[in-house]
Amino acid sequence: MQFRRRLPSLTALVTLEAVLRRKSFTLAATELGVTQAAVSRQIAALEEELGQPLFLRKHRAIEPTSACVSLGATLAKSFADIAESVEAIQSRSQDVVTIGSTVAFSSFWLLPRLAEFRRTNPGILVRVISQDNPITLDDGEIDVAIRYGVPPFSDGTVIASRGDIVCPVCSPDHLRRRGNGPLGSADEFIETEVVDRSWYGWAQWVSLTGGNIEIKPSLRFNHYTESIAAARAGQGIALGWRMLIGTFLEDGTLVPASGTELAAEGRYNVIVPIKAKRSHARDLAAAWLTASLHG
Repeated sequence: MQFRRRLPSLTALVTLEAVLRRKSFTLAATELGVTQAAVSRQIAALEEELGQPLFLRKHRAIEPTSACVSLGATLAKSFADIAESVEAIQSRSQDVVTIGSTVAFSSFWLLPRLAEFRRTNPGILVRVISQDNPITLDDGEIDVAIRYGVPPFSDGTVIASRGDIVCPVCSPDHLRRRGNGPLGSADEFIETEVVDRSWYGWAQWVSLTGGNIEIKPSLRFNHYTESIAAARAGQGIALGWRMLIGTFLEDGTLVPASGTELAAEGRYNVIVPIKAKRSHARDLAAAWLTASLHG
């Protein structure tokens, strides 16, 4: 079909859609980055081609005719469909995936493993959002997240989960200085003080494990990453979440300070937003996170 012969200037149609949406020649001109005179010329040329007026000019106002309103509705829908198609093509060509997690999970677990995902998926751009405040999945910014807690969740679908074990840890040098034996009030304890109480504090850990010692931490931090850094530096005993600090236990920079362990109530969950559009990059990232979590 030779539709181009039947259509007016595309520039004029874009101009008309902007005028109708902004209800002003001046505001439409500002949006389009042209002068008001240029907008008036485009509308006048379109009216001439259509053989009828599109607006009733009033004092300091314009009123679209019924034919203009009908054409404008068609233009708005058509331009929206075009924009959506272009966006879909761009997203497929860019292959971007955004992963969300807490700072500790990102620093200790995700980042050391991320090189593997990037190596096997070189065409995918990875964006990591790390924050200790709850990550919302409703705004469409996050494609896949790792969330600690007890499912189900109202804003996402859990596709994989794994529990963890919490135990006291310290550096090998610190363990040599204190010697073997049960924890006591004379030990140097490192506390993580955070609003989110899914992180166990020492008092909670002692209570849940049936201990009977009074703990007065000599160091306190508001980020778990700092607590673990201090423990690795030999400054005391911290609560170690085994899955997070696994690399440090493997390389020997952290060792168990006690044989007492506690199974955490919550789980690490790989979760995808309920309202998110599926993409090739997201599916690959979700599958990789699932395999890595259970690996």
